[in-house]
Amino acid sequence: MEIKRKIYSELVKWKNKDNGNSALLIEGARRVGKSYIAEKFAKNEYKSYILIDFAKASKSIKKLFEENGDDLNHIFSVLSANYKVRLYERQSVIIFDEVQLCPATRQMIKYLVEDGRYDYIETGSLISLKRNIRDIVIPSEEESIQMYPLDFEEFLWAMGDEVTYPLIIQHFEKKEPLGQALHQSIMKSFRQYMLVGGMPQAVEMFAQKNDYELADRIKKRILHLYREDIAKFAEGYESKVYSIFDNIPAQLSRKEKKYKLSSLSKSARLREYEDAFVWLDEAMVVSPCFNSTDPNIGLKLNEEHTTQKIYMTDTGLLVTLTFQDDDYMDNKLYKDILLDRINVNEGMLMENIVSQMLRASGHRLYFYSRNDKNKRENNIEIDFLIKHDRKICPVEVKSSAYKKHSSLDKFSNKFSEKIGEKYILYPKDIMIKDGVIHLPIYMAGLL
Repeated sequence: MEIKRKIYSELVKWKNKDNGNSALLIEGARRVGKSYIAEKFAKNEYKSYILIDFAKASKSIKKLFEENGDDLNHIFSVLSANYKVRLYERQSVIIFDEVQLCPATRQMIKYLVEDGRYDYIETGSLISLKRNIRDIVIPSEEESIQMYPLDFEEFLWAMGDEVTYPLIIQHFEKKEPLGQALHQSIMKSFRQYMLVGGMPQAVEMFAQKNDYELADRIKKRILHLYREDIAKFAEGYESKVYSIFDNIPAQLSRKEKKYKLSSLSKSARLREYEDAFVWLDEAMVVSPCFNSTDPNIGLKLNEEHTTQKIYMTDTGLLVTLTFQDDDYMDNKLYKDILLDRINVNEGMLMENIVSQMLRASGHRLYFYSRNDKNKRENNIEIDFLIKHDRKICPVEVKSSAYKKHSSLDKFSNKFSEKIGEKYILYPKDIMIKDGVIHLPIYMAGLL
């Protein structure tokens, strides 16, 4: 089956806008679908294309770029003969897949773009790691775009549903309830999305077989691949990366989701683990969420790196990582979610899925935390902060059983001049109460 992705339209925009004046770099985690979308785009939008997969390319192909940078005619002739593809000026594209494995090729982008004969697309994981950019100059002729797991709308497309999400958008814009029947139907699909996640192979398997266990096997293979990458590329601090990665479910299952290094080691210090956190972020395996100590339009100006939350980039992978040692049939979480007991483990899953949807929508992740040791009633915890129309919008994630939103009220009073809309994301239908917009959790991607 064909997986439809929104990023395709971004590739079309790049081709039409830049017209050969830049190369496009698609960054993303392993198995997120970069190679698939690049090749699909090349097939549909060009007269011919060559795909060079540097994970499989021969030594002679890699040497071609390492030793012949000053002879583009020779490079093009060898590629055309080796891949048995005729290249047409301004009508062909060359894809450098997993370009981080051949840094010399990335360094040549400047000259390839200046030459102007063909278009170029690079795909890569771990693209910013020091070892993959060592001794090369990053080309300014590179247009970068990040690719994430399938969002909820793309998941619905994969399930053969192209009508539901436009309805969600309509109700979101009007802030009108969807009604019990439609809302419950959408929540059923959303629960599937939380469990399966957005990794294309897992989604494709589930769409074809409607089998969570088969999708879970694929996710276990992806997690194994991530662990292999840690062993290969984490350069001397593998054990710290493993510790952080394996501890994510335990951290997110706590009431306070902030990552506590003391849970890894009583003597652990941030400076010792900083490179490990950065590695997981740059691999796009996790999404860090930083505390913004003085929320304003420049949230990044006040981000505190010593206090952060670590979410998995894909919630389906989080589910599998949490129960990776259990047989699927023994996985209580699957049963609870499928039986509509969404409040079970909601702190872990619901916040993670919101982080995933916000990140895919282009938001950097921030939260607000204030801890007053002398007066606990002054404590404030806001799950997410987003910017909109030069205002800060606080976002709280709640279960359906919640009774009050005291942190939201205290935050609004403290920063009243900076506050825009206030949101609560929860498993119920749209409601506006006490100046707070309550939205179904599946609308998080529209904020």
